[in-house]
Amino acid sequence: MTENANNGWKLLTLVGPDRAGIVAEVSRVLFGAGAALGEASMMRLGGVFTIMLMVRMPESVVDLKGLLESVRNEFKLRVHVDEVSAGLHRHVDPDVQITVHGADRAGIVSEVTGALALAGLNILNLRSDVAGSREKPIYIMTIEGVAQQGIEALEQAVSRLSPDMRVTLSPIDIVRG
Repeated sequence: MTENANNGWKLLTLVGPDRAGIVAEVSRVLFGAGAALGEASMMRLGGVFTIMLMVRMPESVVDLKGLLESVRNEFKLRVHVDEVSAGLHRHVDPDVQITVHGADRAGIVSEVTGALALAGLNILNLRSDVAGSREKPIYIMTIEGVAQQGIEALEQAVSRLSPDMRVTLSPIDIVRG
């Protein structure tokens, strides 16, 4: 696919109970319809599986949701489609990773991401999980992003965060081949 052929991308989002075969069936139906697939993010969160997938369909397919109706029914998925101004080869590499560990409590994500945003972090990926036990849950968050105002600004921001959190900031060296 050429760069000037990036018009017509849609962002397909599917959400439903986790079950083996979802990715295989979605990709089989899309391939069968002649779809081009771009960037994708697929993950399981709390027993729920979600897919976000850039899709470009041939002009003969006007209803992406309708195309996936049998898959939606079989896997009990919710389907959402957005028209997007997107294209291939627009990937942005993160230059910093921040890891946060702390006793699980309301407001951790807001506190951390707010401080990082003020220090110029453009968040590209954020993953979180709760570990520990029901009695003593530990919140773990990993953020990758671009330090638009430099690593030092982020270091200053995390140094002012609540002392009940352990925050690690690590530069990411990108190796290009």
